[in-house]
Amino acid sequence: MKLNHFDSTGNAIMVDVSDKSETVRTATARGSISMNPETFALIAEGKIGKGDVLGVERFAGVMATKRTSELIPMCHNILIESCSVDFMLDETHSEIEASCM
Repeated sequence: MKLNHFDSTGNAIMVDVSDKSETVRTATARGSISMNPETFALIAEGKIGKGDVLGVERFAGVMATKRTSELIPMCHNILIESCSVDFMLDETHSEIEASCM
């Protein structure tokens, strides 16, 4: 398999995309956050003393999406039309799954 972000000697390079036509792309990122059951309960009930934890995390996810090209090496700055950050709370495992699409 040929990887286009490396030259013939294996050095990382930026790919020229100037002649590339526009395409519609979608991406989804997911991750799970495990915690103590007590912490999970406080977040689920909205009783953390510092405020709306999931609201702040939603905001952070949107801001990270807007800065994708700065955070991911070799990523070109492309137009992002929208994103949504959602959470699924798993009380059984004291886990929160975050997904950004």
